[in-house]
Amino acid sequence: MNIPSLPKKPKHIRTVYLDYAAATPLDPEVFSKMEPFLKDSFANPSSLYAAGQKAKKAIEYARNQVAQILHTQKDTIIFTSGATESCNLAIRGVVSQKKGHIITTSIEHHAVLEPINELQKAGFSITHIQPDENGVVNVSAIEKAIRKDTVLISVMYANNEIGSIQSIADIGRMILRWRKKNNTVYPYFHTDASQIPGNATLDVEKLHIDLLTASGAKIYGPKGVGILYKRRGIVLQPLMFGGSQEFGYRSGTENTAAIIGFGFALEKIVKEQEKTVKQLAQLRDYFWQCIQKHIPDCAINGPGLKNAAERLVNNLHIHFSGVSAEALLLYLDAYGISVGIGSACTTDNTNPSHVLLAISKTQKEATSSVRFTLGKGTTKKDIDYVMKYLPDIVSSLRHMNTISVL
Repeated sequence: MNIPSLPKKPKHIRTVYLDYAAATPLDPEVFSKMEPFLKDSFANPSSLYAAGQKAKKAIEYARNQVAQILHTQKDTIIFTSGATESCNLAIRGVVSQKKGHIITTSIEHHAVLEPINELQKAGFSITHIQPDENGVVNVSAIEKAIRKDTVLISVMYANNEIGSIQSIADIGRMILRWRKKNNTVYPYFHTDASQIPGNATLDVEKLHIDLLTASGAKIYGPKGVGILYKRRGIVLQPLMFGGSQEFGYRSGTENTAAIIGFGFALEKIVKEQEKTVKQLAQLRDYFWQCIQKHIPDCAINGPGLKNAAERLVNNLHIHFSGVSAEALLLYLDAYGISVGIGSACTTDNTNPSHVLLAISKTQKEATSSVRFTLGKGTTKKDIDYVMKYLPDIVSSLRHMNTISVL
């Protein structure tokens, strides 16, 4: 039996990063805005003297940047250490006021699923809504699950693995109708919007949401910073207590530089959205056409590429039949190519992706799927470099797998 050999490595390995859903590089312009507050303007924003007030003023400027993009008031924006903290604050902070029933989906990020699992242990009743085979949740399924004691509904805006986008505005309108009909303020509506900036609207009024999470790590901003939008009037119990920073919801000295970076990064990614979406759509479609032409027995997981309203424009999640996704990731890495499998936040977990299993993929299909996510630094030369090696690597791994089975 002739086993296809792996392609010869080039003398100069090109670095091709295709895991933008896991983390984005820090935009140089964003860093330039942060740099003064990493060096000279280091004072505590709570201090009354001029240096401290300068830092406080910069934080409030960033808060206003975010508020304008979300079309909300400044005092509804809470800065946190990232999306995980924001999701925990939204979920645990709201339900501490009223026990009952929570609705979420089976494809949420673990930053949502795990705090909800903990609440289930504490006596809350949980309903997990199943998506269709494309990872899209039916609005009517959520409506049918609402009960008189439902206190919170949490549905992610866009999935970090397969890129499926939910109809958040439609869900929000449905919840508003239910509240009005039943004369109640519940259930509150939370969405994890970490993957959506630069793809779709963040206007909280159009989306009809009460709580929204976002992360600096996904918008070409700094890591270790995020936001929670909290609609006025919602009672929220803080997770941490101390100096009462961030309106008393997030005690601790503010990370001034990171907050400033978040504000400018969000502003820039939204400003460049139209251009970037067009660029990434063309590259992603070109990449998929190349894969289809040169690699047999592969298929896209999630919504079709032609439906821009249902799929993140930079996401290409592919099942390579007969290939171990982990092996493919490691071999590509040896050629300087970085890709993702599952969620980057659960890399120590060897179980198949809960997202792929939720959309009716088999365990074998789930462990043979790889996520390619493009970013504004991705070029056609990058895709061509990947295609120079990907087909032969896949072919070689398939033959290795065949031999191991025999």
